[in-house]
Amino acid sequence: MLLLILLVAVVVVVAVALTIGLVATTRRRTPDAPPPAGDASVITEAPPAETSTEAPAEEPGASVTTLERPEGTASRLVRLRQRLAGSQGGLGRGLLALLSRDRLDEDTWEAIEDTLLTADIGVAPTQQLVGNLRTRLRVEGSEAGDPRAVLRDELITLVDPTMDRRLQVSGADGMPGVVLVVGVNGTGKTTTVGKLARILVAEDRTVVLGAADTFRAAAVDQLATWGERVGVEVVRGPEGSDPASVAFQAVQEGVDRGIDTVLVDTAGRLQNKAGLMDELGKVKRVIEKQAPVTEVLLVLDATTGQNGLVQARVFSEIVDVTGIVLTKLDGSAKGGIVVAVQKDLGVPVKLVGLGEGPDDLAPFDPGAFVDALLG
Repeated sequence: MLLLILLVAVVVVVAVALTIGLVATTRRRTPDAPPPAGDASVITEAPPAETSTEAPAEEPGASVTTLERPEGTASRLVRLRQRLAGSQGGLGRGLLALLSRDRLDEDTWEAIEDTLLTADIGVAPTQQLVGNLRTRLRVEGSEAGDPRAVLRDELITLVDPTMDRRLQVSGADGMPGVVLVVGVNGTGKTTTVGKLARILVAEDRTVVLGAADTFRAAAVDQLATWGERVGVEVVRGPEGSDPASVAFQAVQEGVDRGIDTVLVDTAGRLQNKAGLMDELGKVKRVIEKQAPVTEVLLVLDATTGQNGLVQARVFSEIVDVTGIVLTKLDGSAKGGIVVAVQKDLGVPVKLVGLGEGPDDLAPFDPGAFVDALLG
């Protein structure tokens, strides 16, 4: 009987132990169930975490300095030389066809003169070029050499490779270089300022832009866009504000921050000639209270031909133009305006614009230009 009681007690103990074990196991497994759910919550939270990480990443994106890296001068020269050759080869081919005739009579020389005048080279340069060609091809005869080589030599001489075409974008004694950009509205003046800023940024120079064409809100906004694309600060004022004041603030900013170059865009309302000239003179005087103007670039539309010379004379009367920028030279421009404007003003063409792209502005190379004319 006692044995039976002990057996029953053992069975009860075992049953209780099993029950407690099951309960304990269940309790242990209950916390174990969330790990998958816990993993799922991490994955669910990950996208917000990534989103919150990407949101601040927009700040570097908004810092446009890293958005665009302007093209270097060497590569753009190669590309623009090819484009120029495609648009300007007609003049050279026409001249070569005339010069290659078996007999260079008066009718031929008159045809050569007409071809040069049609290309906007101008009367005096045309007479100079024809006179030199006559001497070398008619007098020297076969000793002059290949007509193409002779024409190339004389055209390069006419374009004058001895002119100093360096851009004066550096100041002295720690002051910034100050570049004043002038020209008639519609010539691509504001666009040229933006493209020039890209060239300077590509050369690792610090730049500030002054939006002093305050009478055109579109020009101010356009310049601001150019600046944002390469991380360059643009100093601007309210629409219709004093242009000289904006220019002064831009140069002051450049001086205070130790900037390399300050580019100042100006108004170009030629229909109000007297007011415009007075305004440009005032802008230049106000700027020079802080730092000397190191370069005055006149922007001309190459497609306007001889009309561009009239504009050039007007601007040169009030500001000391030190360099010419010829835009739209890839279009219907005939190329001879390069020679004409240099001869008329005694000022070198320093930059040429050959397209609508942001990097379609390059230093003017006389040899490359002549080669492009000859095709």
